[in-house]
Amino acid sequence: MKSDRTDVVILGAGIAGLMTALALRPLRVCLLTPFPLGQGCATGWAQGGIAAALAEEDSPQAHSEDTLAVAAGIAEPMAIELVTNDAPLAIEELTRLGVAFDRNEQGDLAFAREAAHSTNRILHCGGDQTGAQVMDALVAAVAAAPHIDVLEGHAATRLAAAKGKVCGVFAVAKEGEVMITAKATVLATGGLGHLYTKTTNPEAANGDGLAMAARAGAIIADPEFVQFHPTALDVDKDPLPLISEAVRGEGAWLINDRHERFMTDVHPLADLAPRDVVARAIWRQQHLGQKVFLDARARPGPGFHERFPQIHAKCRDNGIDPASDLIPVTPAAHYHMGGVLTDLQGRTSLKGLWACGEVASSGMHGANRLASNSLLEGAVFSRQVAKSIKTETLAIDEGSRALDRPLVSDAPTPQPQISRAIRKIMYDHVALERCAAGLREALLSLDELACGLSPSDQASTNMITTAQILTAAALLREESRGAHYRSDFQQTAKNGRRTLITLRDVEALIRTLATKAA
Repeated sequence: MKSDRTDVVILGAGIAGLMTALALRPLRVCLLTPFPLGQGCATGWAQGGIAAALAEEDSPQAHSEDTLAVAAGIAEPMAIELVTNDAPLAIEELTRLGVAFDRNEQGDLAFAREAAHSTNRILHCGGDQTGAQVMDALVAAVAAAPHIDVLEGHAATRLAAAKGKVCGVFAVAKEGEVMITAKATVLATGGLGHLYTKTTNPEAANGDGLAMAARAGAIIADPEFVQFHPTALDVDKDPLPLISEAVRGEGAWLINDRHERFMTDVHPLADLAPRDVVARAIWRQQHLGQKVFLDARARPGPGFHERFPQIHAKCRDNGIDPASDLIPVTPAAHYHMGGVLTDLQGRTSLKGLWACGEVASSGMHGANRLASNSLLEGAVFSRQVAKSIKTETLAIDEGSRALDRPLVSDAPTPQPQISRAIRKIMYDHVALERCAAGLREALLSLDELACGLSPSDQASTNMITTAQILTAAALLREESRGAHYRSDFQQTAKNGRRTLITLRDVEALIRTLATKAA
């Protein structure tokens, strides 16, 4: 098995991973990605933009208040304050790196509005091409950075860890398994949306980073909170193309088969209500036998192709002209508010391991994410992680090669049949509406799948592990809050609490359920 050493190893190459790598100069950084740099991550697909209180009539406090209101009572105010206060610095840094945010006719930054924001504060690039343009700029900066070594085609499978300390990672490449020993390891592997049959996330978003951390003993926070985007394009594609809620921000509205604007009876903000409210409303219309559409014929109307060129192209690829046709939409798994528990420096519960971006849970999002806060969180916490690592006194453990017994993985990605089975279980039982019976059935079904795996099939194991952690947390939270809705516990508890769970807790719960079912 090939081995190497570096100062910092980063898993993942989205906005969080790339900005962390850049901020770690002059430390030596090894950046692992299974794909060519700039591909395979959710950042490049982001349409909505980046929220930042930069307008004269806006303030970080107002941004914080909006974020806290949507988070449904369990957010960490200090994390929110950190991110909203540092948002201008993050935008300044991205601009310095070459990101060109849209401007109005006067040459000033153009601010848009999205659901649950009290004012216009969303910055875009090229209308709906924010993520793609951010990635282009960051990839160029990383490629030009002499302190960063990029290892493409390397799929991380597990952390090298012992006695609560992480000192590197095992990965699979064409030449076999590789171990990279590092003073600091950073998880920036993204989310878990591909655990569901309907998702806007790339195939790599299987929650592998969360699973690797959990298997090493890390505490996982709030894994039950999965945000379903209300308006994915309802076509025969996997993943589903996203229809940004910025389209609703421009005046489009939701209707059903009867051409009824059902959201006006659901929430005072109607079509711009928080995402979980809109997604469940669409879900319920579908369960009543209604199809749901986005009507953008009047607004944005004829200017749709100029305002949203990427979305327009995706619609036209599927035979839909948004200026004259109704756009069929459906909820789809989009963003994970939970993740590996971190503090305000991005440190996890394991020494030597940091996390940032969607794989992490700083507590900023609570039970529900405010629109366009995700890219911002990744940008801000990348700086926090880099500063923390630079101030830590870390040394490579000379005996680290013996900390974890090397295995040769059968494949760097989950087996297709295992992936299909997991995704069906999760969408059937652990999606927008949940109940105890369905969650128990899901846990037992996932355990049955796990029992049939080869010990060397690390990728499938990681996917199942993440699904089990999410499902167990959903079963244990006997209330409805934010993106987590229980049909058998519809009320929200008076005293909100965060979920803190380990893989050991989950395994104990599964054993108890299996014993009762026997």
